[in-house]
Amino acid sequence: MSAIIRLEDVTKVYKMGAFEVHALRGVNATVVEGDYVAIMGPSGSGKSTLMHIIGCLDRPTAGVYELRGRQVQSLNDDELSHTRNREIGFVFQSFNLLPVMTVLGNVELPMVYSGLPARQRHKRTLEVIESVGLSDRIKHLPNELSGGQCQRVAIARALVNDPAIILADEPTGNLDSKTGEEIMALFDDLSRQGRTILLVTHERDVAEHADRIIHVRDGVVNEVEVLKPRPGEKEEVAGAGAAAR
Repeated sequence: MSAIIRLEDVTKVYKMGAFEVHALRGVNATVVEGDYVAIMGPSGSGKSTLMHIIGCLDRPTAGVYELRGRQVQSLNDDELSHTRNREIGFVFQSFNLLPVMTVLGNVELPMVYSGLPARQRHKRTLEVIESVGLSDRIKHLPNELSGGQCQRVAIARALVNDPAIILADEPTGNLDSKTGEEIMALFDDLSRQGRTILLVTHERDVAEHADRIIHVRDGVVNEVEVLKPRPGEKEEVAGAGAAAR
């Protein structure tokens, strides 16, 4: 299995006037294709900064970030935007749906920039909406949906370009526990289909859906907890600074 994400000594420093905030202090991690990984850490640990870098929403100050073998920090803004649109599907806590667009329009939107003909876009959009169980809601606006349905729309939108990675930031944070479990069951199904999923959460019960948990504290990976070993992999808890492999 080949590495889809490789982070080597990744640091991130924010300058705030005369002060420097070291959000990441040398993160090392590897995620292979098909991994289901949760990233956990307390507030201020650096997990959100790590998510932004993995999601190509920000650049590391130093170190190497490789996505499918390409060094992300060397990409220009247009290349970074293209990589973000094609390789990463985002699912956010607040759904981030456009309120004036229907379910169909919200899900199709990422493909508008892909260059696909309208007929192909429409066909793919319908397929993905059906896969999350919302075929009967395609003409509804977000304010006509429940929170769980909105998150299903967000997941469909994340899937529509067939990205290399699904990156979910607290995907159950705005949902009640029952609906949250339904959404996590959907992520579990996507994992069984071979999708690579990175899940940022502060909730242990959500993280335990993953195969491994990357624990971040004070800007470094201080533990990688293996919950479900791959075939041939020993069940163990990796030590501080180990790669998520």
